[in-house]
Amino acid sequence: MKKITASLLLGSLLLAGHALADETLPGAGVKVQPIQSSLPEESFQTQLVSKLLTRLGYEVAEAKEVDYNVGYTTVAAGDGSFLAYNWSPLHDDKYEKAGGDRRFYRQGTYVSGAAQGYLIDKRTAERYGIHNLAQLKDPKIAALFDSDGDGLADLAGCNPGWGCERMINHQLDAFGLTQTVHHNQGNYAAIIADTLTRYRSGKPVLYYTWTPYWVSAEMVPGRDVVWLEVPFSAQPDDPAIDTRLPNGKNYGFQVNQMHIVANKAFAKANPAAAALFAQMQLPLADINAQNALMRQGQSAPADVARHADAWLAAHQALVEQWLSRARDAARP
Repeated sequence: MKKITASLLLGSLLLAGHALADETLPGAGVKVQPIQSSLPEESFQTQLVSKLLTRLGYEVAEAKEVDYNVGYTTVAAGDGSFLAYNWSPLHDDKYEKAGGDRRFYRQGTYVSGAAQGYLIDKRTAERYGIHNLAQLKDPKIAALFDSDGDGLADLAGCNPGWGCERMINHQLDAFGLTQTVHHNQGNYAAIIADTLTRYRSGKPVLYYTWTPYWVSAEMVPGRDVVWLEVPFSAQPDDPAIDTRLPNGKNYGFQVNQMHIVANKAFAKANPAAAALFAQMQLPLADINAQNALMRQGQSAPADVARHADAWLAAHQALVEQWLSRARDAARP
């Protein structure tokens, strides 16, 4: 009788331990495939999500790097589990074309207040009184930013396929600037590096950028460079969209939010992961700081992983709260 009782007790303890393990690691045995953009500076956001999924027991693979359009279609098809770079409204067309809410789970806001627009160096802005992009219709003003001798202003622009290049081309046409401004497209990292070199040599610069990104830590708006306003709102898909800010300034682009987007079937089958995606919030300033470290040479995957670990350790209480709520979501 004692042996039976001991066996029953041991079995009960084992079952209890198994149940506890399942509650602590609701993702045990589930494989996750992150999808990452080709922009290295966005890998930090992906690393944070992947590391927390691992703490929930998920088997997280190395992120697959693809361009934005492929990223959305990959997650929509279920060949990827999530992506952490859903810019809204900039990527709204990509999101909808890949299936929208029918295919994706998107709850919560990962990053808030992502701005974008056109900037020039402060020295040139003050010397010539330039404050609006439309002033570049004047060939003499445009020629100040000519870097290749053709008389046109050279705008350091946006990679094809990112979404911003479509906005820029539409606006140059809408503002009547196609005869005086050339939109330089290609490898943005190389183009903006050349722009920074020109700035440091004292030459005028004209460029498009966004936050969060390291550029604004090297050429600081308000100190080194200034944002240019645009003459009016001009959006390619909806002319009714007003891009003016509450203070009346209009820089041509809506302020964006960034979301974690997951395959809808994956999120439904994995409530712990879904709850984590909905809760995570990352300050824009923290991304800028991490991107600055990458610019300084800490850009290897191991460096980015170390940065992510440091961020998680510095926000331990908040992280534990996210994980606790994610585990709660997985309980019956």
